[in-house]
Amino acid sequence: MRAVLQSKLSLSDTRLWARRIWRGLLVSVMVAVTAQFLSEHYGAPAMLMALLLGIAFHFLVEEDAASCKEGVDFTARTVLRIGVALLGARISVELMIGLGPQLIAVVVLGVVLTILFGLLGAHLLGRGWRFGLLTGGSVAICGASAAMAIAAVLPKNEQSERNLIFTVLSVTVLSTIAMIAYPILTEMFSFNDEVSGVFLGGTIHDVAQVVGAGFSVSDQTGEVATMVKLIRVAMLAPVVLIISIAVRRYAENGVEKGKRPPILPTFVVGFLIFATLNSLHLIPGFLVDAMSSISRWALLISIAAVGMKTSLKRILDVGGQAIALIVAETLFIALFVLLGVLLFGH
Repeated sequence: MRAVLQSKLSLSDTRLWARRIWRGLLVSVMVAVTAQFLSEHYGAPAMLMALLLGIAFHFLVEEDAASCKEGVDFTARTVLRIGVALLGARISVELMIGLGPQLIAVVVLGVVLTILFGLLGAHLLGRGWRFGLLTGGSVAICGASAAMAIAAVLPKNEQSERNLIFTVLSVTVLSTIAMIAYPILTEMFSFNDEVSGVFLGGTIHDVAQVVGAGFSVSDQTGEVATMVKLIRVAMLAPVVLIISIAVRRYAENGVEKGKRPPILPTFVVGFLIFATLNSLHLIPGFLVDAMSSISRWALLISIAAVGMKTSLKRILDVGGQAIALIVAETLFIALFVLLGVLLFGH
């Protein structure tokens, strides 16, 4: 009898929870679908459209519209983690075969140094280490997806959501500019298809823009650029793990109050598991495609929710120093990878 009663209570709690979140989740899905429609028909980046449309619906999470707030919070947090975890299905050890150790080292070192550059720049500008990690990591790894994954393990403060929105908006705009400008640079330097792919994949922030830039040069450049970009994406898990461990230690030292984050977040564990299974060819090709598609939609839906959580006024309060920092990080990784391919490209 007790088991039956507990089961009924659990089912009742689940239904109550579903009633609380469905409105915010549904609105986030509708914004994401609209953003995808605009992207397919007008060529605008879907992430950018979802973000801007989400900001326009900020009124839905204000105090007089609290019925959407809990669902939007759930979408921005949990759906995001699902999307990042499933991103691991696109990663494979075989991606690194064929490029050679020198060019791989350039790509990996570019990621590490860009994050360190972001930390240093944030310190010099007085922006705080959270902002340096967030912007540096998003520029170094995979744009909006990295920004959301890193934000998920950083300790929260009153600027957290504003900084995340600013970072996602900035890297998306800068990535779109790079998609147009960087292929011109590959022609100026007379790079061959492989070197062009390494440069494009190693410097442009978002995966979609890397694909667009690469295939605008040639099919081989597009394939190499996508491969190099996914190597950068593969660094998301170790970077988030290191940040998580550092934040946990920071909390243990009493500097950061509140509940300590887990050593290894669940969504990072999922990312690593899927990446390992894919490397061992244990995930069928059709399932990899399906998981990649679900991951992309989950990230698109979650960024729409993140947009709804932050007002435009708060984004504009971020200041010119923040803009200068993220532009400087973008130029830093571009110059570093450009120097690397000039030295080691063939």
